[in-house]
Amino acid sequence: MYPLFSGGYGLYLLISLPALLLGLYAQFKVKSAFEKFSKVRSYLGLTGADIARKMLDSNGLSNVKIEEVNGFLSDHYDPKAKVLRLSPEVYRSNSVAAAGVAAHESGHALQDALGYTPLKFRSAMVPTVQIGSWLGPIIFFIGLIFASSFGTTMAWIGLGLFAATALFALITLPVEIDASRRAKGWLSTSGVMYNTEMNGVNTVLDAAALTYVAGAIQAITTVLYYAFILLGRRRD
Repeated sequence: MYPLFSGGYGLYLLISLPALLLGLYAQFKVKSAFEKFSKVRSYLGLTGADIARKMLDSNGLSNVKIEEVNGFLSDHYDPKAKVLRLSPEVYRSNSVAAAGVAAHESGHALQDALGYTPLKFRSAMVPTVQIGSWLGPIIFFIGLIFASSFGTTMAWIGLGLFAATALFALITLPVEIDASRRAKGWLSTSGVMYNTEMNGVNTVLDAAALTYVAGAIQAITTVLYYAFILLGRRRD
């Protein structure tokens, strides 16, 4: 029997538990940081929507629209529609946390306008990742059912599809880190935030960055676990 059913769960915990714990810690950090600084009103009282509009306009992106979208921290930039979508907690709030998140998402719009290469790659990978993230594991485990070379080949194909999610997570890291760097730079020099307020912005954005690091590690360790299963099956 191969590792999936013979000690496989122990192997999975050994490989994936540290990444899982890091992910839980990262989620706790970003939630607690946002909740803390969402209660701290910015001195100028600008809402997240105001901050985003000022940052976009100051960089010649008045064509980018800003919309409110439902969902807690569902903020994102849509490069196809050229629309910045902010959650109610960011769009309407005049907190330090809202300013940081709004500026971060505006940073993605700047990346798009400047043709930032990692963002281009990430956007191009979205269709593949959407398919591979759910279809890959299905093909993988169906392949394991067949005790033949065909089943093994099928499992490797499934693993390959799922591996795209790990690659996507890795490409996401520089995209998110760069967006935060642009946000911090603009907020600290534009006059919309004071130096003491930047401490809160940095805390929120650094906590958010940790979630992407954890996500990448989790994706990679899952791919490694699947690969160990197949390699163990080959030895058997």
